[in-house]
Amino acid sequence: MANASKQSRSVDLNADLGEGSGTGRLAGDKQLLSLVTSANIACGYHAGDVVSIRETVRAAADLGVTIGAHPSFPDRLGFGRREMKIADDELKRHIVMQIEILAEACETAGTKLRYVKPHGALYNLATRDLNTATLIAESIAGVDKSLVLLGLANNLMLEAARDAGISGAAEAFADRGYEADGTLVSRGQPGSLLENADDVAARAVKLVLERKLIARDGCELEIDADSLCTHGDGPNAYAILQRLREEMERAGINVAPFVN
Repeated sequence: MANASKQSRSVDLNADLGEGSGTGRLAGDKQLLSLVTSANIACGYHAGDVVSIRETVRAAADLGVTIGAHPSFPDRLGFGRREMKIADDELKRHIVMQIEILAEACETAGTKLRYVKPHGALYNLATRDLNTATLIAESIAGVDKSLVLLGLANNLMLEAARDAGISGAAEAFADRGYEADGTLVSRGQPGSLLENADDVAARAVKLVLERKLIARDGCELEIDADSLCTHGDGPNAYAILQRLREEMERAGINVAPFVN
């Protein structure tokens, strides 16, 4: 856990940013940045480029949003959602390069990179493969041991962080479906993504206050999360986050960065 003390009524909100394209991209990201407390910024491998990285980092810094690197497999065509077979040393090189790209952009903007959250298929593979989780954690430690690994709650990703000598923070997904074993329902499968703002907000409030979440098969999971993720690439992303913030405020939940 990255915080000095865990509060049952306090949680971070994170979203994936810097992934869009076109003239309205930054405007959309700025809307989301006004609602989140942490931003996972694409590093150019699955999305983003030098310009988008610089602009998104600057926008996050201006709003006081905590910045994290969002590295992926080198899968631009598949948006980082395709699992790839890559030699261990090569994968570590790709991860390190992406972290360093974001760290440099943060330094240029007068702020600091605080954490790393893998993207897409790399994240999903790390939740079930200890070797991949270890490679990610070791890559982070090799760049800066003060960086936190944001990984799936109750998962081996956080064990890998501890073994690598870095801090881990537990993440839960407000808008993703869960399997009974605590992993995420694969994208494209029924129930993988929740898109109703009221449903997502109610689920998130229950998760923070009761530390409980209902899996796809109806079983109840116990999850103690430092940070909640909602996806910034969906058509209802802003409406969902806005509703979530409203309901959290109504429930007396403090929304604050998981690392400070």
